[in-house]
Amino acid sequence: MAEPKEYRQARFTRPPGAAEILLVRHGESAPFREGMDVPLADGHGDPPLDPVGEVQAVKVADRLEGEDLAAIYVTSLKRTVQTAAPLVARVGIQPAVEADLREVFLGEWEGEKLRRYSAERHPIAIQMYTEQRWDVIPGAEPSEAFAARIHGAIVRIAQRHPDQCVAVFTHGGVISQVLAQATASRPFAFLGADNGSISHVVVTPERWIVRRFNDTAHLSAGFSITPEPLI
Repeated sequence: MAEPKEYRQARFTRPPGAAEILLVRHGESAPFREGMDVPLADGHGDPPLDPVGEVQAVKVADRLEGEDLAAIYVTSLKRTVQTAAPLVARVGIQPAVEADLREVFLGEWEGEKLRRYSAERHPIAIQMYTEQRWDVIPGAEPSEAFAARIHGAIVRIAQRHPDQCVAVFTHGGVISQVLAQATASRPFAFLGADNGSISHVVVTPERWIVRRFNDTAHLSAGFSITPEPLI
């Protein structure tokens, strides 16, 4: 008697032509200190990495140097460039700048003021979280415009790298937006990726597939990461 045919659970395989995008949140940046100006780049807050963030950047390199990466992307803000630097030094891939994956523009709250006002439970900060819209902040980037530029940047990267894997060093708000678009979830559903964490999407012309969110296995269990659920 013939053995019954078995149908085993299949492992995920990358669809033909798809791009795998590893979204790395930058390491912890320097704290906002009252009375001290934060560097700006084209109007965006542009602090450097804190020493804690520099350690996180090395741990990211430890995790990713064995990946078969076709490209490394950074944004126009220095904290992503500095986070990518240890990996760049090891694998020898010159990073490309994708400016459209910079963080959401916060208008009058740029220069890291969001950290202070969130900690103080400013009424606008509470409204922002309740409505899940950055643009309740005066002068902030409209939510629809932010979503559109992030979508366009991810599509462009995917089109450049069919059947390849790339690492994208970016920001917490950007990662949140990418995963919200991939899952059709609320805008802030994925807000709060840890500094130095890795999230993972597979992009095809038909759909975006979430494979990982906030992977911190490469960060040691005893390593203190400042609770900072924002950008």
